[in-house]
Amino acid sequence: MEQVEKLLKTSMEEIERMLGTNRVVGESITIGDVTMIPLVSLGFGFGAGGGSGKGKIPSASGEGEGIGMGTGGGGGVKPVAMIIIDQNGVRIEPIKGGASSAFESIAHTIGEAIQSEKKEKSDA
Repeated sequence: MEQVEKLLKTSMEEIERMLGTNRVVGESITIGDVTMIPLVSLGFGFGAGGGSGKGKIPSASGEGEGIGMGTGGGGGVKPVAMIIIDQNGVRIEPIKGGASSAFESIAHTIGEAIQSEKKEKSDA
């Protein structure tokens, strides 16, 4: 059982490392005076188990002893919003729909930032 506990502890430490704050709030993207920070939703499931036992071995005479253990997990990441900081202040733009819609929304926001930057330069 000590081996199962050790395996579970190691697995949980790795999960904790993966799910740090910087994994929910992505790295900022700055274009000119516009800064965008992606926000994501994380989902994760995890299980572990193990055991040991003794018993008769059908193909041999006598008894045997064994131990078994395992872990499993799965997860997913979904973009949910962008924090946008520009000359008008701070706002949150939700990302609706699936991944293709999320990329379209992000591309649209980046496009607006680039256009705003070009306009400011031409007005100067």
